[in-house]
Amino acid sequence: MDIDPAIKIRLVDACRKYVAEKVEHLQQAIRDLQNAANEETKSSAGDKYETGRAMAQLEIEKLTVQLHKTLPLHQALDKVETRLKVDVIDHGSVVFTDGGNYFIAISAGVIIVNNDSYFAVGINAPIALALRGKKTGDVVDFNKKKLLVKNVIN
Repeated sequence: MDIDPAIKIRLVDACRKYVAEKVEHLQQAIRDLQNAANEETKSSAGDKYETGRAMAQLEIEKLTVQLHKTLPLHQALDKVETRLKVDVIDHGSVVFTDGGNYFIAISAGVIIVNNDSYFAVGINAPIALALRGKKTGDVVDFNKKKLLVKNVIN
């Protein structure tokens, strides 16, 4: 198996980009809602005006909660070591199995690096929990399937 030794750095960079885009999207949505609420003029139907502003405020609060949940993803990525160490799977591991490739850091969906797909999953994701502590050559039972760990980069 020909593995790019810099793959982990590229995966961390791709996840950082994912987080930055998500944060920017949420911040822009909050700004747009605030602007819309501020620009709305009070009409003769005062209740309609107040209802619209209240609904906008509720949506802003929901987006703000999402934003606060997204910010710790930066901290999780900061904890990922990009220098090589033991081959036991843990936070920050790049795992190659016969059922797919995984990057155990944050939940970011499928990340494509060098035309290869990696499932970016958080350390508490079910697949990460199943893989944690395993090493190259181990077999993991997951979702009634056996996965062979073909390689690990830490």
